[in-house]
Amino acid sequence: MTSSSPPRGPVVGIDLGGTDIKAALVAADGTVVHSIRRATHRERGPQAVVEAVADTAAAVVAENDERTGQPLLGVGVVVPGLVDESAGVATYSANLGWRDLPLRDLLGERLGLPVVLGHDVRAGAVAESRLGAGRGHDDFVFVALGTGIAAAHVRGGQVLRGHHYAAGELGHLVVSRTGPRCGCGRRGCLEVLASASAIARRYHRAVRPRDRDAKGASAEQVCRLAVAGDPVARRVWATAVAALADGLAAYTVLCDPGLIVLGGGVARAGATLTDPLRSALATRLAIADPPEVAIAQLGTQAGCRGAALLAFDRVVAGVAAFAAQSEVAR
Repeated sequence: MTSSSPPRGPVVGIDLGGTDIKAALVAADGTVVHSIRRATHRERGPQAVVEAVADTAAAVVAENDERTGQPLLGVGVVVPGLVDESAGVATYSANLGWRDLPLRDLLGERLGLPVVLGHDVRAGAVAESRLGAGRGHDDFVFVALGTGIAAAHVRGGQVLRGHHYAAGELGHLVVSRTGPRCGCGRRGCLEVLASASAIARRYHRAVRPRDRDAKGASAEQVCRLAVAGDPVARRVWATAVAALADGLAAYTVLCDPGLIVLGGGVARAGATLTDPLRSALATRLAIADPPEVAIAQLGTQAGCRGAALLAFDRVVAGVAAFAAQSEVAR
C-alpha cells in the first residue's frame, strides 16, 4: 500500500470586504509570508471589483517565486453576502452589487491556479476557532463588524451554513422597523445601525453643516471622540451599541452560544465596545446569563488566514481523495 504526504506548498488567501481587499501569501505552517491591502473600488461597479480582486491575487502570486521558491497549491478567496461554496458562485452581496457571479471560475481562468471560494465571516470564524479567540470553545459565534455585519456560528469545530448558505446574515436582522433603509431594501437592519459605515454616517449627519471636517470621520475616530467626551459621538456610539445588543440578544435567545467573538474594524474599540455591550446584553436577557464576549485575536488577518485554511483544507482533501481512488484502482 502506498501513501501520499499532504502537500506542503504555500497558498494565497484573499479577503474581499466592502471597502478593502486584503491578500496574503501563507506558508504551509500558517505563517503569513507577505501581505498587501488594496481598495475594492466598489463605486466603479461589480466588474471593477472582480478586476481588482484578480489584480490583487496576481500581485501576491508574483511575489511567491521570490519569497518561497515553492509551487503554489492554490488560492482561497472569501467574500461577503450569500455564497454557494460548492458551485463557486457569489450568489448575492448587497454591498458589492453582485448576483450569481461565478467568481471561482473567473479567477481560476485569470490566475491559472485552483481557486476555492468561501464566505468571509465563516472563514474568519474557522481561523478564530483554530488560531484565535475561539480555541477551546466548542460552541461560539463570530461576529464581524465592518462595512456590514455578519456572523458565523461554530459548533463542534464546524461552521453552520444553513439550507440556503445564508446562516449568520445577522446584519439583515431587523432591529428597528423605523430605522434607515438598508442596501437589501428593508428598513432598520442591524448593519445600518451598528456597522462601521453606519456609525460614521450617523455622526456625519448629526454634525453637518456645523463641522465640514466630520464628513471623513471613521467609526474608529467616532469612538475616540466618544471616549474624549464629545456629546454627539457618545450619542452615536451608544445608539450603535444598543442596536448591536438588540441583535445579539435575539441571536442568543435562539442559538445560545457560549461565547461571542467580535471582529472587524469596530471591534478595535476593545473595552469601549465590550463593556457597555456586556451590560446591555445582561439587561436584555432575563431567562439566562449572557454569553461571554471577547475581541477576536487575529484582527484584520482573520479573513485572509481563514481563506488560506480553506484552500489548504480543500487541497489536502483533494490529494487524499486522489490517493484513495488510486488505491481502489490497484
